[in-house]
Amino acid sequence: MKRLAAILLSLTLAVTGHEEAVAQLRAPAYPLVTIDPYTSAWSAADHLYDRPVTHWTGAEFPLKGILCVDGVAWRFMGTGEEEPALQLSAEVLAMNTRYRFLCGPVALDLCFTAPLFLDDYDLLSRPVNYISFSFAPTDGKKHHVSLRVEASPLWAANTPEEETVSECFEKGAFIYLKAGTKAQRVLEDCGDGIRINWGYFYLSGDRKTHSAKVLHDGMMQINREWGACYRGDDHLLIGYDDLYSIRFFGQPLRPWWNRKGDKTIFDAFDGAARQYRTLMRRSNAFDQKQKQEAEAVGGRQYAELCALAYRQAIHAHKLVQGPSGELFLFSKENQSNGSIGTVDVSYPSIPLFLYYHPQLAKGLLNFIFYETVHGYWTHPFPPHDIGIYPHAEGNNYSIGMPVEESGNMLLMTAAICHFSKDWSYAREHWPLLTQWKDYLLQYGADPEEQLCTDDFAGHLAHNANLAIKAILAIGAYGKMAEQLGIPSGELEHARELARKWMVLADDGDHYRLAYNQPGSWSLKYNLVWDSLLDLDVFPKEVARKEVAWYLTRMNLYGVPLDSRRGYTKTDWMLWTATLTENRTDFDAFIDPIWRFENETEGNERFGRTPMGDWIWTDTPKHIAMIARSVVGGYFLPLLKQKSHD
Repeated sequence: MKRLAAILLSLTLAVTGHEEAVAQLRAPAYPLVTIDPYTSAWSAADHLYDRPVTHWTGAEFPLKGILCVDGVAWRFMGTGEEEPALQLSAEVLAMNTRYRFLCGPVALDLCFTAPLFLDDYDLLSRPVNYISFSFAPTDGKKHHVSLRVEASPLWAANTPEEETVSECFEKGAFIYLKAGTKAQRVLEDCGDGIRINWGYFYLSGDRKTHSAKVLHDGMMQINREWGACYRGDDHLLIGYDDLYSIRFFGQPLRPWWNRKGDKTIFDAFDGAARQYRTLMRRSNAFDQKQKQEAEAVGGRQYAELCALAYRQAIHAHKLVQGPSGELFLFSKENQSNGSIGTVDVSYPSIPLFLYYHPQLAKGLLNFIFYETVHGYWTHPFPPHDIGIYPHAEGNNYSIGMPVEESGNMLLMTAAICHFSKDWSYAREHWPLLTQWKDYLLQYGADPEEQLCTDDFAGHLAHNANLAIKAILAIGAYGKMAEQLGIPSGELEHARELARKWMVLADDGDHYRLAYNQPGSWSLKYNLVWDSLLDLDVFPKEVARKEVAWYLTRMNLYGVPLDSRRGYTKTDWMLWTATLTENRTDFDAFIDPIWRFENETEGNERFGRTPMGDWIWTDTPKHIAMIARSVVGGYFLPLLKQKSHD
């Protein structure tokens, strides 16, 4: 079978003219439609026809594709009774997921595209993706070819029990299939493992070349007939109109693309249709540029991890406009507790945004500043989050993480200023930044018993890695003060605290998990900001000693997070890799993560899923926390390279 597939692949390459190399990473799940945390569709299987298309939660989002060749129905997507095509390849790039199939004597190329350009907010938030098809014979003969794609109204429902309505209609140059629930509970429900049950799902094509109809149980079908031909191509538009996206302290907020309420979903589809050719060229060029940049920094395996992380990280957010015109980029804490706008989720996610467009990264912080300035949060440290998605109406995580979130807000603000080369954002929020710095001066260098972002590990006093964050955040405040011409001795004070830290945390050939726990250890991933922000707070020997220790603790799928358990966080593994000083050591951290993603079985409850960031280091199973934005942290090595260019 492998030899047959290789022969068929070579035939397909010859016929279709594709020359790019087939990616070797077998993704744990393949991104198909990636619009926001609700409109999120994946193939969690090796072949697109092995299982139904699913939401990231595992709920079925049925999407079926059939190519009929000379009267024979070849199923290339979804499940059913039709004969399955032969999948030849699958490749995930930053904005495109590409498949190749053999449907009898015809080779089919299929591509799912989300044009997520971070410097174009209207495009970034436009809730429309593309599905593209092209086919050609492998025998040089004409064949009768037709295409049909079917979608379920479950795309617009939280549960199968909810009553939905499907319809078909023409508008302008397009034919549309539309589905939504009867109840339309707009912004009423919140939580983690739920799906949207308001607004409307759409599937659309050019009405001159497509026909469409509603089938039994509300299933929707769109068709394209070519007749006898040598080759052909087509594309469909798939999208979702959520009407309102976020409830912000009682006020419903529209998605950014329609922030003024003066557009319709048909405007969005019209724009997407007009820009199809242009955006396909741009997305392909972006894919290749990202691949080249990532390979230059970390090799092929690192580049493939970045490609797989790109859409997952971005579409785990929702972009809206705040009450005063602010940019709000709300994350959803998937498969954790459903929090919205979690500060210590933004912290590991931010490298991607800093690398591509640091101005957008402000959207991760603006609502936290807003909540505090307007009196919704009154503690001397920042909140953990701003509610439960999609209700941004006050802190959900009552326990809080005082030192963690204070350090995060200071470091992220400094990073935005540093990478945008504009320090005005710090000046805008100086009173709050000063308040949080003062809190860290009092409590950060030797934290009391409390949670850090790795809260699943439990409370811990004298946390050495958390203290690093606090010390570097104080140093970052000092650098911001210097750039703004404000007298401050905090950068030098941070260096003094670092020297004390080295004594308190010292354990011979490494540094401890906690000051009072000899024989313990942990990943000191927070050290990355010392170099990224040019702070020079900790001597370089600290990172060197730690990296050498980690290399002796490497398991098959990575270094454990600390000495207590055998699990790790993949985002922190990538950050830790950035502390290395040569390619051999860097690869030693990247290879296990790539191996895990390539071999993972998921876990007993969910099976294979989009990338999970909390995993075991000795077995190919993730624990929890899937489809989250924190994989944006995979771009930290690229960001480090950018900071040194």
